[in-house]
Amino acid sequence: MPDTPPPTSGDPVALRRADMPVGSERLLETRSLVGNRRLAALLRPGMRVLDVGCGSGAITRGIAAAVSPGQVVGLDVSRHLLEVAASLSTDCPNLHFKEGSVLEAGYAAEFDLVTAARVLQWLAAPLAALRAMVGYTRPGGQVLVLDYNHLEATWDPPAPPAFGRFYAAFLAWREQAGMDNGIADRLPEMFRACGLADVTDSDESESTDPSDPAYLTHAVLWCDVVATRGHQMVADGALTEAERIAAEAEMRGWVERRDGRPTLCLRACVGRKP
Repeated sequence: MPDTPPPTSGDPVALRRADMPVGSERLLETRSLVGNRRLAALLRPGMRVLDVGCGSGAITRGIAAAVSPGQVVGLDVSRHLLEVAASLSTDCPNLHFKEGSVLEAGYAAEFDLVTAARVLQWLAAPLAALRAMVGYTRPGGQVLVLDYNHLEATWDPPAPPAFGRFYAAFLAWREQAGMDNGIADRLPEMFRACGLADVTDSDESESTDPSDPAYLTHAVLWCDVVATRGHQMVADGALTEAERIAAEAEMRGWVERRDGRPTLCLRACVGRKP
């Protein structure tokens, strides 16, 4: 894997497409530390943790509770999401937020753990971001990344045709911006390229059964993606507004009828900084 220096700014197309639209916080708030079991297992009271791409702070608040009185920093490029995060974290005195790029955060090797959940998938230079995360980690500390392989996602039985067309367009839209749709499977290679030791990875895929009481909450994720990212894709000419509307309507019907089981493919990778 090429050894490239971290750029001072990201690819403008990728940065624009990665920007979380207003309204995305409702999707982010369905997540929690419980859904990131590898991260939860590493947390101990007193640890200093950096959460890269913290969004609205749904997972970050759980980190702060687990490591208290240790200090936690949530880093994100979105001022809007950080404002939401701050408003939801008033009872977390050991949690602070910082606006900025992971490439330019400027920390010394000071964190016991640096983590990013579902973040590298949105970057055109994920290896540079990972190198920066390693730089922010103290010797002996750990780096953890949880991310998707979008190429392996399934809907059983298949989701409606209009959504299938949306999903194909979504993958192409991301790929055109230099994003890696299968990044989860490349994490161990990336970790080793960054000099991390004791690298391990695990399958953390999420499957939602129609019989699950929380089915509607979790299965609606892709409906919300169509309703938020879909507008960005229309603006970029990746699909028409009529196609977006059809995909959202058909997928919401699929979810409300509990027609099938969606499975999102994720992997978690952990490494230690020598």
